[in-house]
Order: sequence, then structure tokens, then C-alpha cells
Amino acid sequence: VRDLNPLQIWTAALGSLELQVSRPSYNTWLKGTVGLSVSYDTKELVVGTPSPFVAQWLEKRMSSLVEACLLQISGEELGVRFTVVTEPPIRSSTDEPSPPKEAQGFSARPSYRRTLPYTSNLNPKYTLDSFIVGESNQLAYAAAVAVSSTSGNSYNPLFLYGGVGLGKTHLLHAIGHASAQRGLTYLYTSSEQFTNEFITAIQTKKTSEFRDRYRSVDVLLIDDIQFIRGKDAIQEGFFHTFNALHNSNRQIVIASDRPSHELSPIEDRLRSRFAWGLTTDIKSPNLGTRSAILRAKAMHMPYPVPADVLDLISARFHFSIRDLEGALNRVQAYADLTAQAITLESARHCLADLIVSQDRHSLSPRVIVEEVCNYYDVSPQLLASRRRSADISTPRQVAVYLLRELAQCSLKEIGAILGGRDHSSIRYAWARIDTALGSDSRLLADITELRRILSLQTQ
Repeated sequence: VRDLNPLQIWTAALGSLELQVSRPSYNTWLKGTVGLSVSYDTKELVVGTPSPFVAQWLEKRMSSLVEACLLQISGEELGVRFTVVTEPPIRSSTDEPSPPKEAQGFSARPSYRRTLPYTSNLNPKYTLDSFIVGESNQLAYAAAVAVSSTSGNSYNPLFLYGGVGLGKTHLLHAIGHASAQRGLTYLYTSSEQFTNEFITAIQTKKTSEFRDRYRSVDVLLIDDIQFIRGKDAIQEGFFHTFNALHNSNRQIVIASDRPSHELSPIEDRLRSRFAWGLTTDIKSPNLGTRSAILRAKAMHMPYPVPADVLDLISARFHFSIRDLEGALNRVQAYADLTAQAITLESARHCLADLIVSQDRHSLSPRVIVEEVCNYYDVSPQLLASRRRSADISTPRQVAVYLLRELAQCSLKEIGAILGGRDHSSIRYAWARIDTALGSDSRLLADITELRRILSLQTQ
């Protein structure tokens, strides 16, 4: 077996891995990797990847599986190290853009001269590594990583939608950073900025420069696309920009506060193009994700934040990540101003008005139960009954899930609401729905629609 070279070992490993992981996972993370070197003295196989993000992801998520395959193939306990094969040089923003190599997944495009300067307007903190992944944003994150690794090939356009403060802008900035590290040019802008520049270009007779600015980049990242609704001339301009980029296999990433089919009045031809690639939403983070986000952010704060304070914030601020950050920043500011350590009592004191504001917009358990009953056409009495037929148990379990996620009710409180059930049966009901959401598309559609209906109750 030691006669095998690293290329042969890794080719055999890929054959085994292809049978063990899903096709999308294989194509996104493993396809295009190559065995570089093997040392039986240090017991290590080095595998080349096309980008640092693929290397990091494989290192974190697939090392154990890969090492098990290597043991089976070679009979040796080989460790694996992932590294970037080549890193393309960073292109100067003033250089004439040359056609990217075909291996990068791009086709040739017209040679535009950049007459408008490029400046990095990305938040350095918004990277893929700093993005906290949870059930509410897992698909959006995976798609962002995919387009960061193989721009123009995976999902084009990538259309992200969700409420305010849930992480859409973070992912746009992260894709921009990743593109720059790969030597690609990018342009991050908002639809408002696009509109202003478009109008200015017409007024100053510099439309050719405007076209060059937007059509010569490798990656276009546009935020808040919903604001071009009702602006016919702007939609026309963006339509031609979209076509020019897409026809040249340039990557387009769009963020919106709603799915493309709800972007009315926007021309049908634009909305249909938004759906050409992948559309994925980012939901409000659940309790576990909120806790993880707070822990990660608290690690970089000047004042230590006790666990009970983090629990308070994650339980009471559940509409958006921005709410979480605002509450955590206020607790830090209060500690700085009073020169006192952060405690649960001080946190409650300084967050009192924000908590009241949140509570005004919180959903009452009664409203959640009523909407679930209306949606599934069952009575509240049946929902609280001991009947276990599927037409009753599924709505009951959905009610448990939404009471836990949206109203932050305790297991005991939910049990009391639903006919005096014990906390173990409530925990089981919540866990069943939480697990099934990953595979049951019908259930996911029901939960998504109920969330939408209930969100209208807080406006």
C-alpha cells in the first residue's frame, strides 16, 4: 500500500467519500481537490483545495470521515491536512481586467476599462468565519460558501431574503471578502446607491462609465433590491446589468426583505431572473442560535458577561440578531459608565425599557394557539385533548414548537396551555418538529407560513 502515491490515495478516498456524502456536498466541497503529498513517517496526507474556505470547511467538518477512509484504503492511521493549491494574485483595481482562467468557472467577457474607482466598503468583521450557523440560516450560509468558492458556477444568481437584522448583509460582505481573497473583483452596493449612481450617470452623460463600473466586476453584491419596486427606469437599467453579468458567467448575489415572487411591482422578467439560481431565506434565529451568537460576540467584549445575562438576552430579544447585538452593547456600555461588573440585576435594570419594547411586539400564547387552530382547522378543545390521531397530534406538536420558539414559553407553561401535559411530552413534541424540519418539506412549508401569518400580528 505504501507504493501508492498521494494522487492515487486521494483518488481512492474520493471514490469512497462519494458514496458516503450527498451529491451536493461532494460537488461543493470535495470535487476539485487533489492529493499533494504523503508522509508515512509523520503519518500525514496533504490535500490541495481550490480555496481557503473549502480547506477550512473540510478541516472542521470532514476530517474524521476522511481519516476513516484513509485507514480503510491504506491500512495506515493517516491524518489529513487541507491546504490551498494555488492562490491567484490580487488584481489591482486600476489594472485592465484580464479574462479569468477557465478553471475558475468564468467565461471570457468584454474588456471594459474601469473609469470609476473601487474602494472596499466591506465591514472587516463580516466574514464567513464570523457567521454563526444555525437551523435558521444553514442553507443560506452553505450557498454563500459555495459561491465564494466557485463564483458563477454554483448558484447564479444567489437570492437571499429575510427580515431586518438577520444576517443577509453579513453574508454579502463575507462573499465580497472571499472573492477578494481569490483575486476576483467585486462590487457591493445597495439598490439605493445603484439608483443614485444611475440617475447621476444620466444627468452627467456618463452612462458608459456607469455600465463599465457595474459590468466589469467578477462578483456583484446588491443589497435591499426591494427598493427598486415601482422605479421603471431603474429596473430597466438593472435588467441590462443583470443580463450582461449573467451572460458572461459573472456571479450575482441579491438580498431582499421578501422572496422574489412578492417583489411587486417589479417587472416579471426581472423577478423570473431572480429565480434562475438559488433562492433561500434566513429566518429569525432560534434560542440555541441566539445563545451561540451572543457567546461568540461576548468573547470579544471588554467586560465579561455572565452566563445568566447571556441567557436573559437570548430569551428576551428574539426578533433579530441586531436586537441581540444592541442589548449586549448596552450592557457593556452600562458596565463601562458605572465602573461595575456586569450582573443579572444590572442587566435587567439597563435593559428594562428595551425588554418592555420587545414584549409589546411579542406574540401571546393565545394568539399562537388560535392561528395554529385556524390553519389546521381544529378547535382549541381538540388541540388540548388526549386524542393522538395524526390530524390532531401534528397541529398540537406544531403549536408546541411555535410556543417555544416565538413566545419563549417554558415547557411547563406549554404543558398547561395544552391540557396539562407533562414537560417530557412537551419536550418530545418540540424535538420531533425541530428534527423533522430538516427533511419534511410539507411541515417546513406549514411552519414557514404560520410564522408569516404570526409575524403580521406584531406589526
